[in-house]
Amino acid sequence: MAGHSKFKNIMYRKGAQDKKRARNFTKIAREIQVAVNHGGPDPASNPSLYRAIAAARAENMPKDNVQRAIDRGTGVNAVALEAVRYEGFGPAGIGVIVECLTDNRNRTASDVRSTFSKLGGNLATTNAVTSGFSHVGEIRYPAKAASEDAMMEAAIDAGAEDCALEDAGEDEGEQHVIICGFSDLSSVSDQLQAKFGDAASVKIIWKPQNTIPVEGDAAATLMKILSTLDELDDVQNVFSNFELSEEEMAKLTA
Repeated sequence: MAGHSKFKNIMYRKGAQDKKRARNFTKIAREIQVAVNHGGPDPASNPSLYRAIAAARAENMPKDNVQRAIDRGTGVNAVALEAVRYEGFGPAGIGVIVECLTDNRNRTASDVRSTFSKLGGNLATTNAVTSGFSHVGEIRYPAKAASEDAMMEAAIDAGAEDCALEDAGEDEGEQHVIICGFSDLSSVSDQLQAKFGDAASVKIIWKPQNTIPVEGDAAATLMKILSTLDELDDVQNVFSNFELSEEEMAKLTA
C-alpha cells in the first residue's frame, strides 16, 4: 500500500474519527455543489454528480445533507466554486498533487504555497508531477463483500482494469481495490453495486505509476506536509507517490 491510501490511513489513526467524518461530509457536499452547478441536478446525466453522491453514500452521509448540497448548487445565490490543482515536491523528490475547490484562487494558492515552503517542499509547474500518475477510477469494497476470485471475475466482467486485495490498516482491514478507466467509473461501480451492494468508496484518484521509498525524518516531514495540506479548508484531495515500510508506518502512527 502506498501514497494516498496509506496517508489517509495514518491520518485516520492519529485523528479524531468524528472530526474526520465531519470534514469528509463537508468535502463531499462541496463536490456535489460544484457538480450540480456545472452539470445539473440529475445524476443519471451528470457523471460528476453521480460520483459525488456515490462517495456520500459510501461515507453514510445523511440524505438531508446530500439534498442541501444539491439545493446549494442549483440555488440563485449559490457560491461559485472553482476546481484548481496544484503540484509540488516534498522531501526525497516525492511528488504531491493537491486538488482544491475554491471561491478565491489567490487565497488558496497562497495557502498551498505557504504550506510547501514552510515545511521544506516546493510548488512545481503544471504536469511536472501528474505526468508520473494515472487519472483513474477507484472502487473499494471490504474483503468480506466477496471472495477474491468472485470480486476479480465481477470486476473484469464490469470492465475494470485491475482488482487486488489491499491491507487498508487496522481500522478498515483488507479491502478489494478495483481500478478502472476514468470514464468507466460510473458503469463499473453500477455493475458492482448491483452484485455486491454499496462500495466502501467510489472516487477518481491520481494513481502513481511508480512509488518512492521514504523513511526517517523525510517520512515525518512528508506526513506533516500532507496532513497540513489536507486540513486546509479549500483542499479536497491530496495524492502522493511515496512508499512506506510497515516498520516506518508503525513509527508514524505510534
